[in-house]
Amino acid sequence: MKRLIKDLTIDEFKIWLESVGEKPFRATQVFEWLYKKNATDVMQFTNLPLELRKKIEDEFLINSLHILKYQSDGESIKFLFELCDKNGVESVFLPYRYGNAICVSTQVGCKMNCRFCASTIGGFVRNLSPGEMVDQIINAENFTGKRITNVVLMGSGEPFDNIENVFKFIEIINSKEGKNIGARHITISTVGIVEGIYRLCDFPKQVNLAISLHAPNNSLRDKLVPINKKYPVEDIMKAVDYYIKRTNRRVTFEYALIDGVNDSIECAQELGKMLKGKLVHVNLIPVNPVEEKGFRRPSKEKIKAFFETLRSYQIQVTIRRELGSSISAACGQLRRRYFNISEK
Repeated sequence: MKRLIKDLTIDEFKIWLESVGEKPFRATQVFEWLYKKNATDVMQFTNLPLELRKKIEDEFLINSLHILKYQSDGESIKFLFELCDKNGVESVFLPYRYGNAICVSTQVGCKMNCRFCASTIGGFVRNLSPGEMVDQIINAENFTGKRITNVVLMGSGEPFDNIENVFKFIEIINSKEGKNIGARHITISTVGIVEGIYRLCDFPKQVNLAISLHAPNNSLRDKLVPINKKYPVEDIMKAVDYYIKRTNRRVTFEYALIDGVNDSIECAQELGKMLKGKLVHVNLIPVNPVEEKGFRRPSKEKIKAFFETLRSYQIQVTIRRELGSSISAACGQLRRRYFNISEK
């Protein structure tokens, strides 16, 4: 079975070149085709000898996925990619004033079982390799004709549950031979895997950290985010405090606002007291409806009241730009419908 070429760093590819009797400098040429020109076929590598191209073709797969389906609201594009094993993952392309972002999946399915998330429907299937994450970027760029400048690991899956592959993915896209995306333009979003937060403190790339919190206390968070029983709010906050002290980097807290569940003024006040004075930012996300889950987004008035309450605690807060339900915006919805995946 062929290996995916984008699973290798440039140093690893140089080692392979030497093992087949080729010069290591060819790695720079290959990576130029892969990451600067977004080539998807080795025969496009026209400045390489044909014999070397055939060696690469015999050993490696150049592209690990293709676009199965896409939906657009006129700006954002939701992609459903089919992998080589016929599994599917989603990515979302998001154009902003400051550049183009992509929300990347790190797993097929998810183990975390967050109650409002479509990614958990059907359960966990497998981890994605570094190259399968990279190919989400490559294929989105090729489709849109636009360079992606910002990457958020917030699609299907929990990044810290696939931490080794995630770290290698970041190394590849951050390297000058790879996509050359700045570390400060890369964000890891975790549901709160405490060990991962501590490991990120020692990771050499200065990427951003986001915590999918969604509730200000254990009683409510246990119901929405079951992994909270293993990683309760106080343990997450202890890890966050340590992370801020070690890195002096701001942490973003993602908070999915759900009508009648976690959108009360009391919840906002409790969250405000917990975060006041810390180097943090809160990103409010009006929840995208998922048919099986039964959750709905609050009214604009309730969203604004929650927002203003947090601001009264001198906390930086934004309301995330909403993606329309017309593109099945919530993670996992497009995959669920196409593959007819249902709750287990």
